[in-house]
Amino acid sequence: MSPECATDCQTLATLTAFQRDLLRTLAKTDEQSGLSLKTDLTTYYGEAINHSRLYQNLDELVRHGLINKRQRDGRTNSYSLTDAAQTALAKRDAWIRGETA
Repeated sequence: MSPECATDCQTLATLTAFQRDLLRTLAKTDEQSGLSLKTDLTTYYGEAINHSRLYQNLDELVRHGLINKRQRDGRTNSYSLTDAAQTALAKRDAWIRGETA
């Protein structure tokens, strides 16, 4: 495993379940708005997702270098996975399946 991947995979391992669920939700499509993510997670959890919880966790994932954030317009941001996040998620999936990297 490359040093970059080891770092990315370690970062993924330290995330909360909610943060990993955000990454998995983003992995379904190329780019999503915060509202779209909130809707998807509300459906999955079966309860309302607090606005503050959502955006604090998105900002944390941006700081970790796992998601990109770009401004669509004056009010809306779009979020997408970074290459590091895609690699880390693939490595985690392989680990869960019992495969070695």
